[in-house]
Amino acid sequence: MLNKNRDQDAGLSRRSLLGKSLALGGAAVAGATGKVAATEPGNPANLPPNVPEWSKTLGDGVAVRAYGKPSKHEANVIRRDVEWLTASRESSVSFTPLHELDGIITPNGLCFERHHSGIAELDPNDYRLMIHGLVDKPLMFTLQDLERFPRTNRIYFAECAANSGMEWRGAQMNACQFTHGMIHNVMYTGVPLRVLLEEAGVKTNAKWLLLEGADSAAMTRSLPLQKALDDCLIAFRMNGERLRPENGYPVRICVPGWEANMWVKWLRRIEVGDQPWHHREETSKYTDLLENGKARRFTYVMDAKSVITNPSPQAPLKHKKGFTVISGIAWSGRGKIARVDVSLDGGRNWRTARLDGPVLDKSMARFYAEFDWNGQELFLQSRAIDETGYVQPTKDELRKVRGVNSVYHNNGIQTWRVSPEGEVENVEIA
Repeated sequence: MLNKNRDQDAGLSRRSLLGKSLALGGAAVAGATGKVAATEPGNPANLPPNVPEWSKTLGDGVAVRAYGKPSKHEANVIRRDVEWLTASRESSVSFTPLHELDGIITPNGLCFERHHSGIAELDPNDYRLMIHGLVDKPLMFTLQDLERFPRTNRIYFAECAANSGMEWRGAQMNACQFTHGMIHNVMYTGVPLRVLLEEAGVKTNAKWLLLEGADSAAMTRSLPLQKALDDCLIAFRMNGERLRPENGYPVRICVPGWEANMWVKWLRRIEVGDQPWHHREETSKYTDLLENGKARRFTYVMDAKSVITNPSPQAPLKHKKGFTVISGIAWSGRGKIARVDVSLDGGRNWRTARLDGPVLDKSMARFYAEFDWNGQELFLQSRAIDETGYVQPTKDELRKVRGVNSVYHNNGIQTWRVSPEGEVENVEIA
């Protein structure tokens, strides 16, 4: 049975069903149906053998654009949000335009946002990071103090646990940006957390940390000490430049492979303790409600997942048939991606995709699959396998175990239907 996604205007009728969950899983571009208009024809006067207009005049000189911006012709490549998704714009989300990107690095200006009380605007001169609790000596660091420690560079993905959350009950959102766009992948620069904890001297009975942000929500999460000593990073740069305010300027924590709610932004305090704190974000929120009413808690790891980003509803095929490139991303919180399989017929047959570019621990991997399209209807799927042997499940396999009450940790296989005309829509095959 094929369950097709409806136009997004029809999605208004679902708001009573989905509004209670505030799932932060995705939605349509305001005023859009997911279909992309055909490319506008060029100006004949600029086409060969004519000399185009831009070859006849001088352009801007150096320093006119002191901070570089994309071409005006790429103005549609932006984060997008959904006004009705949450009660407050200050406690909402914007989505990365995955369908417009290639490679594995997300540009800083396109990294998805998730805020609980709006963007905190910190003065770096007034910034302090405190470490206290079960330590030999409580410490307080300025930003300059942190920069004096040996630093490291690591490329990691950060994915919200609610990514794809609106899809638990079936195909909902007709855009890759809104089904999977609560993720980014950047190079972080900072100090390993274990270095700072060694400076403070962690007591032998310590087992947990409390991470607290400087935003007005005082965002807090409990972090196991073992993870903190393993690979967590106190970061102050992303992709070489300072963190953006919406991504935690001047300092955030990176918790590789774990849900992005743990990656506390505007980090101001780390308390060392002997048990978890059970604050709001790990009790009433960010726990996975099962069919029987019980909830899974402390489900930190983001399991292996993938999605085809092109073609997808916002990136249809513009040719009727012939050589076609499928592009997508895969990631796993358990380690490296070992393989990605791609299906053209809804999972009946699979072929191994080509991984291209760096394949790193707890980082996105880019995959491609090329084929000669005969113009027939396609049902595109991708399936990630990580280095532990974990295989990305179907949505039905997930639902059999966890039901449909959760909004978190949906890593089920995504299906795009490609029509003979090249249009793409979100569907499910059961």
